[in-house]
Amino acid sequence: MFFKDYRTYETEIGGRPFVVETGKMAQLAGGSCFVRYGETNVLCTATMSAKPRDGIDYFPLSVDFEEKLYAAGKIPGSFQRREGRPSEKAVLAGRVIDRPIRPLFPKDMRNDVGVVATVMSADPGCAPDMAAMLGVSIALSISEIPWRGPVAGVTVGLVDGEYIINPTAAQRQNSRMSVVVASTSELVAMIEAGASEVTNDEMFNGILFGHKENQRLVEFIAGIQADIGKAKIPFPSNDPPEEMYEAIKAFAIEDIKAALDTDDKRVRDERLKPVYEKVHAAFDAQYPEMLDKIEDCLYKTQKYVVRRWLLDEGKRVDGRGIDDIRPLCAEVDLLGRAHGSGMFTRGQTQVLTSTTLGPMSMDQLLDGIDEETSKRYMHHYNFPSFSVGETRPSRGPGRREIGHGALAERALLPMIPAVEDFPYAIRLVSEVVSSNGSTSQGAICASTLSLMAAGVPIKAPVAGISCGLITEGERFMTMVDIQGLEDFFGDMDFKVAGTHAGITAIQMDLKIDGLTPEIIQEALDKTEKARLYILNDIMLPCIAEPRKELSKWAPKMLITVIPVDKISEVIGKQGKVIQKICAECNCKIDVEEDGKIFICSTDIEDAKRALFMVETIANDPEIGAIYKGVVTRLMDFGAFVEIAPGKEGLVHISRLDVKRTERVTDVAAVGDEVIVKVIEIDDQGRLNLSRRDALIEVEGLVPENTISDRPRPSGPPRGGDRRDDRRPGGGGRPGGPPRR
Repeated sequence: MFFKDYRTYETEIGGRPFVVETGKMAQLAGGSCFVRYGETNVLCTATMSAKPRDGIDYFPLSVDFEEKLYAAGKIPGSFQRREGRPSEKAVLAGRVIDRPIRPLFPKDMRNDVGVVATVMSADPGCAPDMAAMLGVSIALSISEIPWRGPVAGVTVGLVDGEYIINPTAAQRQNSRMSVVVASTSELVAMIEAGASEVTNDEMFNGILFGHKENQRLVEFIAGIQADIGKAKIPFPSNDPPEEMYEAIKAFAIEDIKAALDTDDKRVRDERLKPVYEKVHAAFDAQYPEMLDKIEDCLYKTQKYVVRRWLLDEGKRVDGRGIDDIRPLCAEVDLLGRAHGSGMFTRGQTQVLTSTTLGPMSMDQLLDGIDEETSKRYMHHYNFPSFSVGETRPSRGPGRREIGHGALAERALLPMIPAVEDFPYAIRLVSEVVSSNGSTSQGAICASTLSLMAAGVPIKAPVAGISCGLITEGERFMTMVDIQGLEDFFGDMDFKVAGTHAGITAIQMDLKIDGLTPEIIQEALDKTEKARLYILNDIMLPCIAEPRKELSKWAPKMLITVIPVDKISEVIGKQGKVIQKICAECNCKIDVEEDGKIFICSTDIEDAKRALFMVETIANDPEIGAIYKGVVTRLMDFGAFVEIAPGKEGLVHISRLDVKRTERVTDVAAVGDEVIVKVIEIDDQGRLNLSRRDALIEVEGLVPENTISDRPRPSGPPRGGDRRDDRRPGGGGRPGGPPRR
């Protein structure tokens, strides 16, 4: 073959072949591979800049998951017909890959590293994101980029009580959970889970099941690295000199302890300002070319203080016990015109969520490589700069905001009622108005309050809480409800959401290589206890259950199903019938291809009238049904009455009134609303109606004489000229009061 360095490696994952090709594509990248998983193909590359970037205090890693719509045989739906900004799912896939690989890079490296996974073919049964995670791990492992991998990742499903690795599309439909587990050779490096109220034991065992499979895959990747991997190159460390750090720590540690010892973030920030000024005054002249390193030393000193307090003294900066939760508050109905609103406060973290209900036509259209084309439940999360006391221009949601919104959406999704039970599109917006740790879990609590206040019949309330971690060698300590400082200086943010019955979502962020099973079990146990406390003692006393009625500002929605062959009659030629119903009833009607009809109006009575009209058109009427109709035409022999758009029948002059009628115009005029009863449906589907019978039955009027006592007025013979004046059709509902 032309490609002299071409290699292939193969294993199996979830019963399907996983093939890795190297030495053929993207040879100018630092490391590259082309992976095949079923019919899913992903090109994965990793590249590092030759020189470190100046003037930054972080490791510049970028991870991009690129969806090419040709991978699914689709043409982009945008005006330009090409891929634009990444979809939300692509952003989330990039974050899932980022989280397990980032802690394995040297923290003091400042060279740019770019990781790109390009999906070129998408098989719904072989998840591209999992193939990409493995491909990225391989590309980094065989490159010269300093990295302590490999890692491996799989998705674990739970179908009929059995754990499944990388479930197929069909299996995912019946799975009680979807848990992405990433691991190194020994530790669990990342967990991202969505579930339908699984127990702690079910979740824990599923994580270990995935971890065991990952260890096999790590060994597979290590074999590739041993075969073709490049030597890792050295890099200039960006850490401050040790003697500089020790000198600044000794000088400032007592002042830093005094500054950090408060439960108020604003007070802490104010106390730290003079400490920074004092340190710069003392050391700037000594280290004139390393002023930025002085800031690093101060950061490291704060981290040292917080971690020593926790590990050695069991002390938290705000004085709480290790498993104590900050003061909590739950409120609803803060926004007057919102369909529902709720605010959840935990210490200085505060999230306000609004619920908006809309017709099903307002669902979100998705333009991605998987089979999901729309979703009716949307959750958006906003994190403005003022929430942390900073100022910066708003530039739209970033990756973090998209990720936090998706986490809250995943946590609540299993509790959202089915469209048949609640035919609404639902949008939640969580506004972080104050932030000091774990706003994503505050968003979950606030969203539950908002949904119940809006009258959305969720299956159960959901709460979320986070658990932190400090490690030192074999020692570790977990703590519940971490605030910002403990997140910055700690090793883990383990976020768990769920109901009384079980877990609905997990997201784990790590700054260390991974977790042992003991740490995972302890985090699950602590978050369960805290979650139940939040539900029972804070949220349910605020609002115990979803309200029985929607807000007066919310649209009222009704749903019906009609035969598919009747859809054209409901819509009418050029949409005239459905437009007439919408205009008369002040409503919006959405018709789906399977016959589902969604009727939306701000007034429930308008929606009911529209529903009745639709069902009258779609369903053949029964003899005896009574309607309220409108007189459309007058003839010498009677009046035509429309009981629904496009459906009318004849009221013969002899049946216009309870008394004898000499002329039709004596009783009826075009545009009159009248009640009529269906008395006959002829063999051509034409309706014969009677106002006389309806008046007797509904209003209790007494006829002057029976119809048989009166001569039949003249008119065209049945089946003659009248045929041109009738419209075929049917519909109606037997018995009951007249409706239109």
